[in-house]
Amino acid sequence: MSGNSFGHVLRLTTFGESHGAAIGGVIDGFPAGLELDLAAVRTELDRRRPGSTPLGTARTEGDVVEFLSGVVTKGDHQNEGPDRTVISLGAPIGFIIRNKDAKSSDYDALKNVYRPGHADLTWEQKYGIRDHRGGGRSSARETACRVVGGALARQLLGKEGISVQGYVSQVGDMRIQRPYAELALASTWSSDVRCPDPEVASAMTALIEQVRSAGDSIGGVVSCVISGTPPGLGEPVFDRLEADLAKAMLSINATKGFQIGSGFGAAAQRGSQHNDAYVSTKGGIRTVTNRSGGTQGGISNGEDIYFDVAFKPPATIAKAQSTVNKSGEEVVLEAKGRHDPCVVPRAVPIVEAMACLVLADHLLRQRTTRA
Repeated sequence: MSGNSFGHVLRLTTFGESHGAAIGGVIDGFPAGLELDLAAVRTELDRRRPGSTPLGTARTEGDVVEFLSGVVTKGDHQNEGPDRTVISLGAPIGFIIRNKDAKSSDYDALKNVYRPGHADLTWEQKYGIRDHRGGGRSSARETACRVVGGALARQLLGKEGISVQGYVSQVGDMRIQRPYAELALASTWSSDVRCPDPEVASAMTALIEQVRSAGDSIGGVVSCVISGTPPGLGEPVFDRLEADLAKAMLSINATKGFQIGSGFGAAAQRGSQHNDAYVSTKGGIRTVTNRSGGTQGGISNGEDIYFDVAFKPPATIAKAQSTVNKSGEEVVLEAKGRHDPCVVPRAVPIVEAMACLVLADHLLRQRTTRA
């Protein structure tokens, strides 16, 4: 199986399955000598982990990350606790997260049945075999590894004054109507639904609970704002910054759409409406508006980068669904197991992590280019 690595200079490779002994990863290209706050890594894992919000799955993984290589404890070498500060060695950073609360028996009925909307059939068509226990490697369980990589990348970005903030902007037909500049994005994590608009968050929560009670699921949108990005990140042809962001976001389970800046709204505008006019300021050349979303010609222009990621409704629902089994017989599936009725609250830290990995990779690539 190929396609388990992401990035160029900063490269994350992940491994493991949903119901295996552990999941984990290796981070190559991380600079040496950077102090890393492992408590901050734990905080980001806690935001994604199963059971982190009452609106999600009932699976309760602790998601404790164990670093195996590439770091050394700073100061007191007897302190090996999860909150210690370590220093990167410039070597590959290896880590694992052990699976503790997998209930494989919940999936026994799925051995010979293809779940509608899932990768069961395509996986088997490609490899001739599949792990029916929670989806195996196609499970969103793998994204915990991305959050570890993204958490370390965030600390690298923080040294450069770059910040990344995601939030839920839409659930079903409930959406935030105000621009991100008018929102208190710091309040995102105080909301179970990860929405910084209290009134809209309340409506979103009620909608998710209603859908869950009906045995159904619902989709939504995660928005993300990247501030402090210097001009010059990205390449003008295939490795455009927004193209790499799009690939990163669409590699996340259940994603169905990506737009940056004005996105699809630009298709209805004229150039005189959409162009971002330049203006000279004390800080250099800036744009009056930011419809381009912080990139032009595939390269960052110093303005905020902002984008939206659309997530479909989770495919596993309690309602009866028509499907077929391995023999091609039509059957009715009433799925069991523990699943999110809406993935977007737990997807926010994943979107942030992938954005951090993209920006950190391009930052390191730019340093190489300038050298």
